[in-house]
Amino acid sequence: MAQFQASNKGDLIWAVADLLRGDYKQSDYGKVILPMTVLRRLDCVLASTKSKVLKLLPTVANKSDLIKDKVLNKASGHNFHNRSQFDFAKLVDDADNVAANLRNYINGYSASAREIIEYFNFDDQIDRMDDPKADILFRVVKKFADIDLSDMDAMQMGYVFEDLIRRFAEQSNETAGEHFTPREVIKLMVNVLFNGDRASLTQPGIIKTLYDPACGTGGMLSIGDHHLTNFNPDAKLEVFGQEINPESYAICKSDMLIKGQNPSNIKFGNTFTVDGLRDERFDYMLSNPPFGVDWKKAQKTIKKEHEDLGDGGRFGAGLPRINDGSLLFLQHMISKMKPAEDGGSRIGIVFNGSPLFTGQAGGGESNIRQWIIENDWLEAIIALPDQLFYNTGISTYIWILSNDKSPERRGKVQLINATGAKDEELIAEGQRNFNRFWEKMSRSLGNKRKQISENGETKGIGFITKLYGDFQENEFVKIFPNKFFGYWRVTVEQPLKDEQGEIVKSKGKPKPDKNLRDYENIPFLREDANGNLVPQTIEEYFEREVLPHVPDAWIDEKKTKTGYEINFTKYFYEFKPLRSLAEIRADILALEESSLELEAGVLE
Repeated sequence: MAQFQASNKGDLIWAVADLLRGDYKQSDYGKVILPMTVLRRLDCVLASTKSKVLKLLPTVANKSDLIKDKVLNKASGHNFHNRSQFDFAKLVDDADNVAANLRNYINGYSASAREIIEYFNFDDQIDRMDDPKADILFRVVKKFADIDLSDMDAMQMGYVFEDLIRRFAEQSNETAGEHFTPREVIKLMVNVLFNGDRASLTQPGIIKTLYDPACGTGGMLSIGDHHLTNFNPDAKLEVFGQEINPESYAICKSDMLIKGQNPSNIKFGNTFTVDGLRDERFDYMLSNPPFGVDWKKAQKTIKKEHEDLGDGGRFGAGLPRINDGSLLFLQHMISKMKPAEDGGSRIGIVFNGSPLFTGQAGGGESNIRQWIIENDWLEAIIALPDQLFYNTGISTYIWILSNDKSPERRGKVQLINATGAKDEELIAEGQRNFNRFWEKMSRSLGNKRKQISENGETKGIGFITKLYGDFQENEFVKIFPNKFFGYWRVTVEQPLKDEQGEIVKSKGKPKPDKNLRDYENIPFLREDANGNLVPQTIEEYFEREVLPHVPDAWIDEKKTKTGYEINFTKYFYEFKPLRSLAEIRADILALEESSLELEAGVLE
């Protein structure tokens, strides 16, 4: 229902773009629509107390800005106010002076709100729309004055901004990595993240912190706050974030301002080059960093921190490939964990498939995975259905990390297959008429054709959260010891032989034949005869799997490297026997008979 109402409001706002055609390129519509939406939202929020603020204004005229803001904010009922005589209705009443009056209205906001509008560089757009060649400023203001946003709660406004930004992204042909997180995905992440701390979160008056290093418009922060408040009305969640895109940053800050959060906790800039919250540590962290986006612009700063600070910095474990900075975000978040003795921290982050397995042993990605798993921080990975996101249809995964695991989870990683693939097979066979993980949307939004349902414990968010909380193996869940994901990459050499077939030696040792050089990935664990995982050594594996086939081979131990990967699909693969020839022949004959009947019917 919330998404439906937001979609209707989004359509009304998007219709304003009709006025911009001809004077603006489609890719520039957001420069007008987004700041105007924020202004109209603030206007609606303050409407009921505006007269009270104006009445008090003369009484604080000679007071300091600090006292003035304190008194007028209290009168407005929010952490901000507007002391201008104008609102949207009065702006429309004076069509001849709309530009000057709009600037007066914007300047009437308290500093925290005014700074938000400044990040849109909206003053330039006022000039552009007011220019006689365009002459569209009044019509744009009037259109927005007719759109009532007073009946929208924070969740619904989140949907509105999400919908608008998606449309602007499509207009400007942004890459698949520039996407925005569907609210149901955030709800699932929040559910799972808080699930492990349910007992402590029920304490009256408890205060917790939540951080998102790529916070976008603030969706994760808003839903985290909403969830905890619903769970425990006496709890308080202080939210923090950083965002590199100025428009998204401004929207996020305006949302925090309206909710009564401290907007100064939201920082602007590149998280990698300038950590706006350098000395802070947080109870919870959530993020959906851009998929497959390179970190070339921050390369110099990141490499310097890696080399100079090592484990004392954020990126000591390793550096991923330059064209995908996903694991840099995760290392950054890990650096902001509270010590376990202080209650520890929990992290939820969305990745595509790449961070699971990309990179060979000894490479940056593998080293980062090794560091995380050997420190026993990786708690669970949830594979989500495809086609969940607006600008990309690829498969995604939620990683859950904790540096204070519950006793039963220590030394283990839980994998949850919530793709719905098994249900799809059963539906095709007519054995089940529902999917336990996702449902088709009535209308596609970009590449988003599926959504995770939110009702009950037998479907969607509730079902996945239950699978996580139960921590029991079943058709959707596998639990492995940490070492299961580790392996040695060994270099297998064979001797070089001369034309007579004799082994060529150097310093009394066989000389390796480069053309016969091979590599083996040897898992730390193997299955015994009973299907149990047991440790194995390189020597055992080599004698069992290699020497019977190439008895004169050896391992160049100097080149052995350790690697870690998570081959998610492989672990849930189920072999399906091929159909028998008799079944295939019967189907072909039936098809031929059907074709002949059809042909006969046509000829008649």
